[in-house]
Amino acid sequence: MTEAMVLVVALLGGGWLALRPLLDRTAWPDEPSDDRDDVARAVSSLRDLEFARAAGTIDAADEARLRARIEASAFAAQDRPAPRAPVRTLIAAALLAGAATVLIVALLPASAGDRAPGETMTGTVPGGGPSTAALESRVRETPNDIPTRLALADAYEEEGRATEASEQYRAVLTLDADNVPALNGLGMLLFRSGSTEGALLATDRVLAMRPRDADALFLKGLVLYSQEKYADAVRVWSVYLEVGEFHSAAAMVRNLYADARIKSGAK
Repeated sequence: MTEAMVLVVALLGGGWLALRPLLDRTAWPDEPSDDRDDVARAVSSLRDLEFARAAGTIDAADEARLRARIEASAFAAQDRPAPRAPVRTLIAAALLAGAATVLIVALLPASAGDRAPGETMTGTVPGGGPSTAALESRVRETPNDIPTRLALADAYEEEGRATEASEQYRAVLTLDADNVPALNGLGMLLFRSGSTEGALLATDRVLAMRPRDADALFLKGLVLYSQEKYADAVRVWSVYLEVGEFHSAAAMVRNLYADARIKSGAK
C-alpha cells in the first residue's frame, strides 16, 4: 500500500507540473457564474443540515449559526471576480483524477488482500447514530422537532416497540398532518396490528399528495393482497414496480405480484 501511495503522489505532482502551463493560458473561454447555482447549493446545504441535526451530529448552537449563514448568503448579491478559466481547470483536474483512479484501481486490490480477516478496507468502523435514550431526551427538550421524533419512531420500531413508535408518528401528524414519513410509518404499524382499513386510509392520504410514492404503493398493494382483492393489488403494484425498482421490498413484491396476477386472472 505504501508503494501505491507513493506512486499516486508522484503522479499527481508530476501531472500538476505538466499541466500548470495550461492553467496560465488565457485563450480558453471563461464560464459565467449563475446565482441560481448558489441558491440550489444553499437549499441542498439546508437539507443536509436538517438531517445532521436530526441525527445528532451537530449541536443546536452550531446548527443555528450555520443555518443563518447559509440563508443569509443564498440570496445576497455578491461581487464575484470573473472566474479565471473553469473549463480548463476542470479538464486538468479530470486528467489528474483519471490517472490517479487508474493507479488506485490497479493497486488497491493487491494491497487490500493483505488485511487481516474481518478488518475493514480503511481500518475504521463507521460510528452509529444517537441512542434511543438520547433521542428521547431530545424530544423532551424540543417536542416540536419533527425529524427527531421520526428518528425516535424508527428506533422504537427497530427495538420492537410498536406502541411507542405509533405514538411518535401520531405526535408528528399532530404537528404536520401531511407528513409523508409519519403517514407511511403509522400505516405500516396499523397493518401489522390488523387494522387494514386504517392502513388504507394512511396510504390513500399519501398517494393523494404523491401518487407515485413507493412506500405507500407497496403498503397499499400489500393490504389489498391480504384482503384477497387481487385485481386491485395488481393495479397498485404495477405502478409500484415502475417506480420502486430499488425499493427494499421490490423482490418480495415481484413474487406476490405474480401470484396476484394468477389469482385475479390477469393476462
